[in-house]
Amino acid sequence: MEVLESKNFDQVLKENEWVVADFWAEWCRPCLMLAPIFEQTAAEIPDVLFAKVNVDEEGELAMRFGISSIPALILFHNGQPVATHVGTVSKDRLKQWILSHR
Repeated sequence: MEVLESKNFDQVLKENEWVVADFWAEWCRPCLMLAPIFEQTAAEIPDVLFAKVNVDEEGELAMRFGISSIPALILFHNGQPVATHVGTVSKDRLKQWILSHR
């Protein structure tokens, strides 16, 4: 699982065709519920990079993408956001969400 920070964010997006970024925080209960689902889904879709952005540590990135509620997932294709999902989601729905936008 890649950790995205301001210093590596743009480079990681350039190096990977597909990236799903999970904007989260340690104090966010729904974020903690989503974490294992996110990790399991990452193992099942190996051609997509799954990454985490801690909004408490990376407020600039959260502001850049208009994150106002967490957990928030953004699917990027070639560095551009193509879909956003806010809130928890089941593994099946997460996979469906990613695959439907590819």
